[in-house]
Amino acid sequence: MTIVKDTEALTATVVAEAQRRQEPDWLIEQRAAALQEQSYAGFLRVQRFNYRDWDLFATPTLSWAEAPADPAETGSPRFVQRGTTRLQASLPAELRAQGVVLTDILTAAREYPDLVRPHLMQVVRASENRLASYHQAYLNAGLFLYVPENVRIEDPVTVQFIQDATTGEPLQVHVLVVAAANSQVAVTQHLTSQGDQPATVNQVVEVVAQDGSQVKFASVDELGPQIQASYQRRAAVGRNARVDWAIGLMNQGNTVGQCDTDLIGDGAQSDAKVIAITSRQQRVGINTKVTNHGKHTTGNILQRGVLKGQSELIFNGIGDIIHGASGAEAEQENRILMMDPGTHGDANPILLIDENDVLAGHAASVGQVDQQELYYLMSRGLDKPTAERLVIRGFLSAVLSAIPAVNVRQQLAQTIERNLQND
Repeated sequence: MTIVKDTEALTATVVAEAQRRQEPDWLIEQRAAALQEQSYAGFLRVQRFNYRDWDLFATPTLSWAEAPADPAETGSPRFVQRGTTRLQASLPAELRAQGVVLTDILTAAREYPDLVRPHLMQVVRASENRLASYHQAYLNAGLFLYVPENVRIEDPVTVQFIQDATTGEPLQVHVLVVAAANSQVAVTQHLTSQGDQPATVNQVVEVVAQDGSQVKFASVDELGPQIQASYQRRAAVGRNARVDWAIGLMNQGNTVGQCDTDLIGDGAQSDAKVIAITSRQQRVGINTKVTNHGKHTTGNILQRGVLKGQSELIFNGIGDIIHGASGAEAEQENRILMMDPGTHGDANPILLIDENDVLAGHAASVGQVDQQELYYLMSRGLDKPTAERLVIRGFLSAVLSAIPAVNVRQQLAQTIERNLQND
């Protein structure tokens, strides 16, 4: 396909800036190819949800910040980035000695190309949709975490990304986690914003879980009302490996996204747990998908959402068992609670099964708050807002209690309580 002049000019600008930053040739080539892909790529499909009128593709200024000195060797594993500036990257000396790598994504592309290049934008490909191609072309923040074979990181790797909404610059933040065979790691991400300028966040998370590894990825997304967010988070799971997701969608602005798990190797497993709370005029559309490729693979999805105000929330739970995935299991539960009459919620279970010897099931419900529950609580002396908060806590407790990481449970519970009190 012929590149239009605007695309040619953008490509020249991106290439020149990337060269100035001394990015490797292979990454520059990926950026240029992604800009071409963007001119004809389709939109990420979220059933029963239309977001095409959102302004998600503003062109960044490309004024990316340089990373500071090498990561500290003290404290627990931790990474903090505000906008495009890395503020902290700490890694204990004993983990560094074992070959663990924790640094920002652009530094990793230069210094660890043999580890980064085979995986960067290979789990989520730029050609898949316009959000992915835009992300690869303008990637300007994020981290790379590598855990070598047989290495187990006991403490969670805590990660914080802050969208600097004082400038309104778009943030394309990328997380690449590579867990080599029989390794183990837990990553806890907190995605926030500071400032009141309208801005966007486009996040891609790629998890490569090689044979026998275990990865737990938790994220509490808490972006402000002026931020429009999109995300694509996906794991490629090898033989007898496991990847678990725990996602708390507490953004106050419009959000669209997809969390995928590809169970590639035989015996691969995954649990995906999602909580969402929407309010005011907010619109949120989410796909949570597990694809069973290997034999005797197991994928579970558990989603619960609460709607307030005039908001909209769409949950699509997708279980896809491909031909040849004999002995696979796919279970999902999607439930939505509407607290106010002006809300709109959909919980859509989707099962795509192309194999006979499988076990698959789903449950879905969308309903309003039980007035008898509210009446009972209010008859005990509670005012209506307090009674509603208790009902919501009880509704979400099924997901919260199923999250194994105590620190994630506590952080998510605190965030939920804060959002409910501020609503």
